[in-house]
Amino acid sequence: MVYLFYGTEPFFIKKEIEKIIKKYNFDAIQCSEYDLENDFLENVIEDAETISLFDSRKLIVASNANFLTGTTVKKGIEQNMVVLENYLDHPNPDSILIFLVEKEKLDDRKKIVKKLKQIATVKEFNQVANIEETIQTFFSPYIIKRNDLKLLIDRVGNNLMILHQEVEKIKIYKGDSLEITEQDILELTTKNIDTDLFHFIENIVDHKLEQALESYHEMIHLGEEPIKIIILLANQFRLIYQAKQLYRQGYSEKDIASELEIHPYRIKLALQKGRTFTDDILLDYLNKLADLDYSIKSGKIDKEIGLELFLIES
Repeated sequence: MVYLFYGTEPFFIKKEIEKIIKKYNFDAIQCSEYDLENDFLENVIEDAETISLFDSRKLIVASNANFLTGTTVKKGIEQNMVVLENYLDHPNPDSILIFLVEKEKLDDRKKIVKKLKQIATVKEFNQVANIEETIQTFFSPYIIKRNDLKLLIDRVGNNLMILHQEVEKIKIYKGDSLEITEQDILELTTKNIDTDLFHFIENIVDHKLEQALESYHEMIHLGEEPIKIIILLANQFRLIYQAKQLYRQGYSEKDIASELEIHPYRIKLALQKGRTFTDDILLDYLNKLADLDYSIKSGKIDKEIGLELFLIES
């Protein structure tokens, strides 16, 4: 039995695998995992063909099967498609083999993709149409207002895996009290720095020093290193700039997300901010951050003082 799960929502992929594990009552010793950026396909197929010593069935999960997409492989090893094609002709009925691709789409032009679609059970798990409705189901039977749902997304981001963890944490804390409040979200959830960075950037560019310093001090309080904050800022400025350029060239949000290999939600935010900032502003801040990084690493200035001065002088 062969499965192929692909898409940009790993939360639902994980849930689908859990369903299979529950259906066949697999335990840990019957399951094995491979990463096809580091492991050879031959080893995966050999495992699938080998009779288990412990049970008639076994589960094999092979992640990062990116050779099934049109994405250029930047790292990893060259995989032998022939060994997979041969296995698909005679799959072991006692092995459940699952290939995972955390990309938006497969490359339907490839021979191996066509063959998998004929032989395997293929399921797509891309971005949900309405993230608020999905989170609402996470909270069931608890009650939460729409504004508070939006607050949760603003704080945590749109990663469903993280959102589910945060929702479970709130539900455990609330116990039998079924009403979720704004205060619960503010006190019990952890703010996602990646999501907050867009607001941080906005405050920097808009010269809102007090708000920018408040965000910076909160990040430091949460244990973030100034060097990491500089890198994160530079990455976000670069993302906004790249998204703007690709959008001008006629790329859609989905195309940009695929090209840059970044979640569509982040691209949406980047394009929104890109309408506010000119190219010159974005490039100027990238140059300033590069100069700051060099000054800190060459010992010319203390990292915390340097970043604070950057914020004050911006």
